[in-house]
Amino acid sequence: MAIKGARAIAAKVLATLQVGTNGSLSNLLDDYRERDDFPLIQELCFGACRWYPALEHLLDNLLSKPLKAKESDVRWLLLVGLYQLRELSIADYAVINESVEASRSLKKPWAAALVNAVLRNYLRRKDSLESALQLSQDPGAASSDATRAANALAHPQWLFDRLKIQRPESVEAICDGNNARPPMTLRVNLSKISRDDYLERLGERGIDATRGGYADTALVLRDACHVDDLPGFRDGLVSVQDEASQIVPSLLQLRPGLTLVDACAAPGGKTAAILERETALKRLVAIDSSKNRLARVTETLARLTLTEQPVSLYAANAEDIDAWWDGNPIDRILLDAPCSATGVIRRHPDIKVLRSPAEVASCCESQQTLLAALWPCLAEDGLLLYTTCSVLDEENQHAIARFLAATDNAKCERITADWGVECAAADGGSLGRQLLPIDPRGPDGFFFALLRKTSEPESKTG
Repeated sequence: MAIKGARAIAAKVLATLQVGTNGSLSNLLDDYRERDDFPLIQELCFGACRWYPALEHLLDNLLSKPLKAKESDVRWLLLVGLYQLRELSIADYAVINESVEASRSLKKPWAAALVNAVLRNYLRRKDSLESALQLSQDPGAASSDATRAANALAHPQWLFDRLKIQRPESVEAICDGNNARPPMTLRVNLSKISRDDYLERLGERGIDATRGGYADTALVLRDACHVDDLPGFRDGLVSVQDEASQIVPSLLQLRPGLTLVDACAAPGGKTAAILERETALKRLVAIDSSKNRLARVTETLARLTLTEQPVSLYAANAEDIDAWWDGNPIDRILLDAPCSATGVIRRHPDIKVLRSPAEVASCCESQQTLLAALWPCLAEDGLLLYTTCSVLDEENQHAIARFLAATDNAKCERITADWGVECAAADGGSLGRQLLPIDPRGPDGFFFALLRKTSEPESKTG
C-alpha cells in the first residue's frame, strides 16, 4: 500500500536519503512532483535537512533511549515534526495530530504514542531546550565551545570544525548563510536583450528584481517564481543561474575563433553562458560522465537557440581524453570540478546529511586526476579555469598549490576583482579567489583559479 500524507512521505524520503546510495534529495523527490501536496513535502524535506544537526541535538535530549537503526523513518518523522514546531506557521495541534497519523501510514502504529509524547514534551520544554541550544551563539561561543556552536548553527561537527580553522573570522556568517533560503537569480542572455530592458519587462509583469552586484548578466528576484512566469523564458531571453556561475565567462578571456572545452558540463548552465557571451567560438566541446545529465545540456541549448553554434557533446569521463579529444591543442578549458558542494548548502541542504570527510578526500583526488589529464590538451599560453562550489581550502587553493608543485609549465594568474577573497600563495602571489555564501542576496560559495600554460618553468603565481 502506498504511503499517504506529506509527513509520512517526507520521513520515508529522508530515511532513504540517509542510506546514501540513492542520490540527492532532489532526485528522490522526483516521484512526488505531480502530487498536489508536493510543495509541503519539499518544504518538510528541505527544512529538516537544513536544520538537521540542531534538530538531532534536540531529539537526542527528548528521547529516553535511542531508536534502533531500522526505525530511521520514525526518527525522521520526529525530526520533521520538530522542524514544523520550530520553523513553520502550522498550528501545534495540527503538527502533532498529522505526525501521529503519519506513523500509522508508515505502518508503525506502535510509534504513534512515542511521536505524540516526544512532540508534546518538546512544547513543554521548548524554552529551556532552545535556550540551552542558543547559548552557544553568544559572542565568542563559536570559538570556545565548538560542539554546542555546531549544533546551534545547524552544521555537521566535521564541517564546522574545518570552517572554524580555515575561516575563523567568517565561520558564523557562513553557517548563517548556509541556513538561509537562497535567492532566485536570473542570467540575462545579452546576445538577445540588455539587462535593463529585461528588468523593465519583469516590472511590466509585476515581478520585482534588482541588478546583481557580481556579474553584468545577473538579476536577483525579490520572490521566487515559476519559470513560465518569466517573460521570454521559453524564447531564451533568460535562464535561472546563481550569480557565482555567471562570473565564469568573464574570466575565460573569450574572443572569436577560440576552441573551448567544458569538462564537466551538465546541466549546461555555464556552457550556455559561454556561448551567449561569445557567439563566434571556433568550437566548444561539452563533456559529462552521465548520458542522462548530458541530455539536459542539449535541452538547455535548444531552449536558448544555441544549437547552431559549433558544439560537440560527449558522454565520457573528462580524464579519458581519448574518448573526446582530437589531438588539437585547446585554447580554453573550464574545469568545474567535482567537489563537496559545501558552498551551495543553502540550495542543497541535504549536503549536511550526506557529506563526510571521506567524500571530501575522494573529491580532492578526483580533482588532481582531472587537472593532470586535461593539462596536456591545453594549448601553450592557453587558460584553464578551475572552479568548485566548495568553501574548503583542500579543494580550492590547496588543490591549486598541489597541482602547481607537480606541473612545471603552469602558472596561476591573479584574478583582479572587487568581490570575494584572494587566496594568497606563500610567495605573495595568488592561488585563486574565493566567494563565500554570506550575502543573503548574493552568490553561492564558489572558488575560481585561472591557470595559464607557459612555454617554460617560471614563477608559479601571479
